[in-house]
Amino acid sequence: MAASRNLLAGQIAIAYGRFEELASMAGPLVPLTTVPREKLRLAFTVNGEPRDLVVESYKTLLEVVREDLGLTGTKHGCELGECGACAVILDGELVLSCLVAAVECQDRTATTVEGLRDGPRLHPLQDAFADHGAAQCGYCTPGMLLAGKWLLARNPDPSREQIAEALSGQICRCTGYLQIFDAVASAARVMRGEPATAPQLPSVHRGGGHGREG
Repeated sequence: MAASRNLLAGQIAIAYGRFEELASMAGPLVPLTTVPREKLRLAFTVNGEPRDLVVESYKTLLEVVREDLGLTGTKHGCELGECGACAVILDGELVLSCLVAAVECQDRTATTVEGLRDGPRLHPLQDAFADHGAAQCGYCTPGMLLAGKWLLARNPDPSREQIAEALSGQICRCTGYLQIFDAVASAARVMRGEPATAPQLPSVHRGGGHGREG
């Protein structure tokens, strides 16, 4: 009976960080037991490459991509499906990988930001983001790039409003979105075989006001 009381009290003390209570408990402490986590075999295609691995069954696609495959371009953000930093393309659809269970990805095809470029050549979206200053801290950039790719695969000539709507699930706290929208529009032109648009650089006016050239 004392052992079972120690077990329960010990678990509560550890959970709440009340370690001084452990010293005052009568009788030997009962060690906490750990239950082995169930694992599953997952075979799916990532960035055009077949992958076959064993992962913990509780993991999300985000965790598998980052922790098991080492593709850390996809970012941990809110893990609630609200920030868009973890966006990937799964079977042609833009998804938030923090909300997708790994077990649901069997025999499916995923594209992460690492799969955008073709060998040493960057994707037009990546070039445009660099040219237009669309990446600052860079944390949201992978999700923005994947959202842009998903949009342009469906609509090669989107309006400004359509670009804004397609990227509305991705939160950026640095750029104010204008450079991002410019970059997607410029990449769309390049992918249609047209010249890229020139970056609209910020301008500084007398009196400290800021604007954009053009």
